[in-house]
Amino acid sequence: MHFNFLGLRRILVLVGSTCLLLVSTPVFGAERVVLNYGIFRESLSVEELSTFAETGELSRSLRVNFALARQDPKAIRQYLTEPVKVNLVFLDRVLNSQIGNIILDQISQVIYTPSRRADRQALRAALVLSASQDGQVSLIEIIENYPTNEVEVDGKRLESAYRQLRRLQTNIQDLLNF
Repeated sequence: MHFNFLGLRRILVLVGSTCLLLVSTPVFGAERVVLNYGIFRESLSVEELSTFAETGELSRSLRVNFALARQDPKAIRQYLTEPVKVNLVFLDRVLNSQIGNIILDQISQVIYTPSRRADRQALRAALVLSASQDGQVSLIEIIENYPTNEVEVDGKRLESAYRQLRRLQTNIQDLLNF
């Protein structure tokens, strides 16, 4: 009985916090993204990256960046936009578990704060906010919902972050089937 109460309390806190964030924060999320490709670093607006993700249209800076880094824009776009379906309640459970912390730490090697502090917490918030919108998560949504003004992204490791999101989905599915 005590376990069920704690689970219900966690769900109510999660839903309440998410609603409060959505209602009280008109602009919640990163405004700038710094793409890192080894020695190449390019700061651009999140809107510019979002436009590329949605339309495939490359800005001049993204075209130069991908060319210098020898990255295929089509592959990058796929990793950014491919959605991973998640159940918000179970996402919260997994993200607050030991396996969830491992996954968060691995994804935060690719998407992280400029200071490299509180990466796990920032990523957890971005994932929950992204999932609360439509029951799915994509890397571009995580970047858009990242709770700092600026977010850094290791462009060469986007595929790795996408695989970790898929792993997260598998863990949630395992919980649902249990």
